[in-house]
Amino acid sequence: MIKKITSILLLTLIIGCNSSKSPIVTSKNKRNTSSGVSRTSSNTGSTNDVVNSYIAQYKEVAMKNMKKYGIPASIILAQGILESGAGKSDLSQSANNHFGIKCNNDWLGESVKHDDDASQECFRKYRNPAESYDDHANFLIGKSRYASLFDLSKDDYKGWAKGLRKAGYATDPRYPEKLISYIERYDLAQYDAQALGKKPTYSNASNNTVTTTSGRYHEVQKGDTLYSISKKYNVLIEDIKRKNNLQDNTLSLGQHISY
Repeated sequence: MIKKITSILLLTLIIGCNSSKSPIVTSKNKRNTSSGVSRTSSNTGSTNDVVNSYIAQYKEVAMKNMKKYGIPASIILAQGILESGAGKSDLSQSANNHFGIKCNNDWLGESVKHDDDASQECFRKYRNPAESYDDHANFLIGKSRYASLFDLSKDDYKGWAKGLRKAGYATDPRYPEKLISYIERYDLAQYDAQALGKKPTYSNASNNTVTTTSGRYHEVQKGDTLYSISKKYNVLIEDIKRKNNLQDNTLSLGQHISY
């Protein structure tokens, strides 16, 4: 009898524990989309370190494309960060698609299926991220509605951000705001200046200090090191590296170092 009562109590306890578990719930991310381009954000969320790492990895590609196609490097990088969650979105990792560009009728390359406005839509797949960057540029050049953007100054990132939204690139009314926020927070306009070979006005030629609308810079001269720059402006080397997205201590002549 005692064994029977014990068995009943044990069974009741097991049932009670199982019934207290929470069910697993899945959901789809909502996107703001426009013609052929998916407005998506990363599931993981971008920290400063992730974004800085992304910028360091793709700034050269962005500057190369600015010289080749006339699109501000700052805009290219900001769109890449926003559209791919700084390279952490599923689409960017599975298909190297950093700008959420869909297949459309003229796409002859590889593709992947991904939920967006509808279930399992067709998205372009690239061999590497650089191909995605080139295709993004060709997408803008190939659509007549973006033609007026190329009449803007090549470093007018605010005009480009607002113009992209006006031309129908995104349905999100805050899209320009988001791009401009990334550009100014991470000082992406410096790559526009580098790509254009612009020399900012010196506020004090004797110490190579440069003042621009987005902050103060030191132009690297022969013999400069991160240590000497950190001592000159009384800042930490690690802070200089973080602010300038530097992966090591290498500097180049003429480089603009924000401090």
